Amino acid sequence: MEVREIVSGLWRWTAWHEEWKQEVGSVYWESSDSVVLIDPLVPAADADEFWRALDRDVERAGGAVHVLITIFWHARSAAEVVKRYGGRLWAPRRARAPIERRTGAVTDLFSPGDALPGGVEALATARSTEVVYWLPGCRAVVPGDVILGAEGGGLRLCPDSWLPESTTQAQLRASLQPLLELPAERVLVSHGEPVLKGARPALERMLA
Repeated sequence: MEVREIVSGLWRWTAWHEEWKQEVGSVYWESSDSVVLIDPLVPAADADEFWRALDRDVERAGGAVHVLITIFWHARSAAEVVKRYGGRLWAPRRARAPIERRTGAVTDLFSPGDALPGGVEALATARSTEVVYWLPGCRAVVPGDVILGAEGGGLRLCPDSWLPESTTQAQLRASLQPLLELPAERVLVSHGEPVLKGARPALERMLA
């Protein structure tokens, strides 16, 4: 497990994903009135340490706990977090059924553009069941699977094999163009290394 504070109130941690056989990233965002966890995965090897730290942070923050999912594959430990803190689980409306099958704990459905806790905004992607989150309070983009860390640094789009048969790379690029209108400073990917500065140039190169 690697835990990194990005800016005040914003943390990214990694945990071993047994199915993928690699480390994947999750995000903790503490706003003025809530704690938001995006695609959380509790690290099995360090679970006790993780829960102690999260208990401490949630108690200190004092706000409601919300779990946001980017795509149903990332339901991960969402149900455990929601149960432990009496929190709420937010899922993209079009991903309701597969997320419920994995968690049984969906409390709130949303569509891109709806108000979300912590001031978070959801942007649509060419994958109809997946969203990308924008955290304006810390100028961070948080994708699920459509944007990955590139080898050697930077960003790349997910491979064709991850897309529905009817969706092309060109359509994916077009759907992500709104990211270039954001004053983003960082992109906290789930797979690969995050971009912690120079987010706009990295996004431009990826979408070129």
